[in-house]
Amino acid sequence: MIEIRDLVKVYRGRRGTVRANDGITLHVGPGEVFGLLGHNGAGKTTLLSQVVGLLRPTGGSIHLDGCDLVARPALARSLCSLQQQAQVPMVGITPRAAVELTGRIRGGGRREVVRRGAALAAALDIERWYDTPGEKLSGGVLRLVSFAMAAVEPGRVVMLDEPSNDVDPVRRRLLWQEVRRLADEGTAVLLVTHAVAEAERVVDRLAVLDRGRVVAEATPSALKGGADADLRVELVLPPGRPAPVLPPCVHDAHHSGPRLVARAPADAADAVGHWLVGQQRTGAVEEWHLGALSLEDVYVRLVGEDADRAGSEEVHRAALVR
Repeated sequence: MIEIRDLVKVYRGRRGTVRANDGITLHVGPGEVFGLLGHNGAGKTTLLSQVVGLLRPTGGSIHLDGCDLVARPALARSLCSLQQQAQVPMVGITPRAAVELTGRIRGGGRREVVRRGAALAAALDIERWYDTPGEKLSGGVLRLVSFAMAAVEPGRVVMLDEPSNDVDPVRRRLLWQEVRRLADEGTAVLLVTHAVAEAERVVDRLAVLDRGRVVAEATPSALKGGADADLRVELVLPPGRPAPVLPPCVHDAHHSGPRLVARAPADAADAVGHWLVGQQRTGAVEEWHLGALSLEDVYVRLVGEDADRAGSEEVHRAALVR
């Protein structure tokens, strides 16, 4: 069990202070994939860096199986592995060498590291590049190699910061399967991602961070409201056609180009479905979809749509010391 209590991280500089983490409390059990969602600058990367001992908290505590990771950062780096958001530099080294070297540094035996590395390369479908110099690899392949480096000798906790960035759709699916496999083998997984729809299929619980604070924490189903939650109504309008007049029960509508997205009560599903069919028959709507709210809908409702309002944590720190 990893327990984070009242965690605070403050960056100080000549221009003032920024609270990147502001009283975060979380716990993650073995065999669990725990997701961290939030805009750039919400405090996700800062949180992971403190767990693995790269940053020292301003306040609060981090314990893993009763061990104080703040007091023992070397132990934190031994028990936790991290795939950072930044791309791993791979000039002059092959994926095979990088993965096996990382596994040996983390204490794995040579035979097991070789076996585990080859199995990860096969599972992620990157075998054809396993002995290719890193400077010749695409960003997506490098991202998968970075994941394999974190997973080859995972320790008690694996932390993944945007692991699917630049990865193609087919291999993203393979990646999420390996994330799930890590947890099924008993590892606690802390996952930072903006791929909300994909994460929904793999996380057991998640927390939404906004301006350094946890604004919601639950299972994906509970966050969406369960069986009594509103439904998502989505229309695709013909070019140049105005939106039709919506039934009174359909609310919170907003446009994005030819697409209109709104919500409706679950008990109005039959009436709304009948209305949508009629609109399509008259040509007022080209396509439509009526279904459960997505995790992305809930996320946007919690933190808003202004993705640039906070900026990145690195920008915050740089601004303080200028």
